[in-house]
Amino acid sequence: MKFFDEAKIEVIAGDGGNGAATFRREKYVPKGGPSGGDGGRGGSIYAIADRNLNTLIDFRYTRIFRAERGENGMSSDCYGRGGQDLVLRMPVGTVISDLETGEPIADLDRDGKKALIAQGGQGGLGNIHFKSSTNRAPKQCTPGTPGERRDLKLELRVLADVGLLGLPNAGKSTFIRAVSSARPKVADYPFTTLHPNLGVVRVDANRSFVVADIPGLIEGAAEGAGLGHQFLRHLQRTHLLLHIVDIAPFDPGADPVHDARAILDELKKYDPALYEKPRWLVANKLDLLPEEEREARLAALLAGYGPVERHFAISAINGAGCRELTFAIMEHIEEEKRRPGFSPTTNADVGLKADLQDHDETEN
Repeated sequence: MKFFDEAKIEVIAGDGGNGAATFRREKYVPKGGPSGGDGGRGGSIYAIADRNLNTLIDFRYTRIFRAERGENGMSSDCYGRGGQDLVLRMPVGTVISDLETGEPIADLDRDGKKALIAQGGQGGLGNIHFKSSTNRAPKQCTPGTPGERRDLKLELRVLADVGLLGLPNAGKSTFIRAVSSARPKVADYPFTTLHPNLGVVRVDANRSFVVADIPGLIEGAAEGAGLGHQFLRHLQRTHLLLHIVDIAPFDPGADPVHDARAILDELKKYDPALYEKPRWLVANKLDLLPEEEREARLAALLAGYGPVERHFAISAINGAGCRELTFAIMEHIEEEKRRPGFSPTTNADVGLKADLQDHDETEN
C-alpha cells in the first residue's frame, strides 16, 4: 500500500426534495383541502477520524463524493424521506481546508472526531403550509434548496510529540530503530526514507512518547531539490524537534556546520512558526570518530550552529547516548504538559497504534 498524505476531493451534498401541491380527493369528504407534504432534506457529508487508517489513499483515485437527495413530498400529508448522510473516514491528523480559499474547515486531531464538511439542502414546503382563511385551496409549493458543493484539500499531518530533522543519511531512521520498535528501512544510499515513520518510545511501563521520522532535507528543498519540503507538515504538531547532524561524514569535503545551517534555512522558508519550535541539536555517528577528536568536532559544530537550547552526542548504531537523550525528551514533554494551555498532539490510541513503516517503500 502506498503512503499518501495529500488529496483533493469534491463533495456534493444532497439536494432537498420538492414540496408537493396536491388536494384530498376522497369519497364523502367534501372540500378536502390541500394535502401536499414537504420534501425531505438532502443528505449531508461528514468526515470522521478513524485510528485504523494511516493514509489518504482512499481519496487518491475516488475524487467525487455525493450524498443522497431528499425525496419529494407526496399527497395525503406525506413528507418525503430525508437523504442518507455520507460519512467519509479519514486518518487521525487529517486537516481539511477549502481548496479555493484555503480556509480551514476541520482538524481531525483525535480518534472519533466528526466534522460537517457539506450541508444537505432543505426540503421544500408543501401546499399544506399555505392554506389560510382567505386561501383555502393554495396551489403554491416551494422547491428544495440545493446541497452544498465544495472542493476540498486533505492534508495528513501525523500526530507525534517529537520530530526528527536532518539531511539524508544523517542517521534519523537508525535512531528511531534504536529507541523504539519501529523498523524503517536503513541503507547506505540517500533518501531511503520516502514517507514518514512513527515510533513509540517507552521510557518505562507508564511513560512514553511518539517520535516522527520524515524524509531527509537537502539545501534547495524549497525549490524542489531532493524530495522537496512538503514532508515538513508532519512536524507541525510536534512539541520538540531533534536536529540530527552527521558529525563524521564520509565525504572529506562535507561541512557539517554548513549542512546544518542549510537545514535551518529550509525550515524557516517553509514555516517560521516551525522554525521557532523548541529544537535540540543531536550530533550522531560519534563512533566513527577517534576519542581524541570528538570533543573538538563537537565544539566546532556548536560554535558554527548558533544558539541551541540543548545538545547531545550519540551513536545511534550502537545506542550510545540514546538512553540519556530519551529520558531528557520525556522530562521535557512532561514539563510541557504541566504548562497552562498545553494542547496534546497525541493520545493513547495513536501511541499504541502500529507504526507507519508497514507501508511499502514507495514514492509519495
